[in-house]
Order: sequence, then structure tokens, then C-alpha cells
Amino acid sequence: MSATPADRRASWFKGVLDLLVLASLTGGESYGYEIAKSLDAAGFGRIKGGTLYPVLNRLEEAALVAAEFRAAEKGPGRRYYTLTDAGRKTLQEQGAQWLAFDASVRKLLNEGGVA
Repeated sequence: MSATPADRRASWFKGVLDLLVLASLTGGESYGYEIAKSLDAAGFGRIKGGTLYPVLNRLEEAALVAAEFRAAEKGPGRRYYTLTDAGRKTLQEQGAQWLAFDASVRKLLNEGGVA
């Protein structure tokens, strides 16, 4: 049984989600819901917390993002994330690798007649 197009897209997305989260923080600090909204607005669809928060935790453990909990005047507090210097370096290095991979995929697909 082959994977459905949605399954393939989910696999591709999981492969690049860490980079997308890092890229979403280049404009400054943000919290989970806002990161999810920015990814949705970029065309990746709605990201559930069960997908996003493990990524944020993993990036924090790897010191690629720093997190700070802040109490709110109204409603629950939020955990704000900022990109660290190591996160910026990782984004540049792995982002360049992803773009080279993407270029190779595009080249072969174009040669194969995919418009």
C-alpha cells in the first residue's frame, strides 16, 4: 500500500519543521500560538500543539532557541521563544543544505517533465 499525498506532505513537513520554526523566529521573539499562525499564513496549514511544542522543546534543549515564561495580566502566561546565536548559525547552515536539496529535487523533477 502506497502513502497518500497527504501522508507524503506530512513527512516532508516533519523533515523541515525545525528549520521553519527557527526561520519564524528571525524577526524576534514569539510564542507557540503565534509561531503556528505564521506557519499557517505561509501556507503550511494549521499546526497542532502536539506537533509544534515538541519541536520547540527539542530546539530549546539543543540551545537553538531560548525560552522564557511570562505571566499575563489576563489569561494564562506564555512561553516566549527567541533564536540564539547557535540557532541562527544552524538555520544558515541547514537552511543552505535544504535549499541545495530542493534545487536538486526541482532539477530532476523538471527533467522528468513535472511542470
